[in-house]
Amino acid sequence: MSYNKEAKEKMPEKRERFKRLATYRTNEVLKRLQVLANCANRSAYSYSEEEITKIFSTVDKAVRDAKAKFHYPKEKISFKL
Repeated sequence: MSYNKEAKEKMPEKRERFKRLATYRTNEVLKRLQVLANCANRSAYSYSEEEITKIFSTVDKAVRDAKAKFHYPKEKISFKL
């Protein structure tokens, strides 16, 4: 019984830690995307559609991978001969 009580007491602490870190890290990602968007200034930079597609394909994949970790936590893979 004490284990369940202890786990319940840690729950709000874990929740607050998640909220604090997720908020900070999300804001950092958003700032970095704004910095990347500065590269769209054609008077300062020259780029092709192929380069833009490559950049955002990579960013999109990273977002999909991160999102998947929330929905499908890494399962342990076992191997047996």
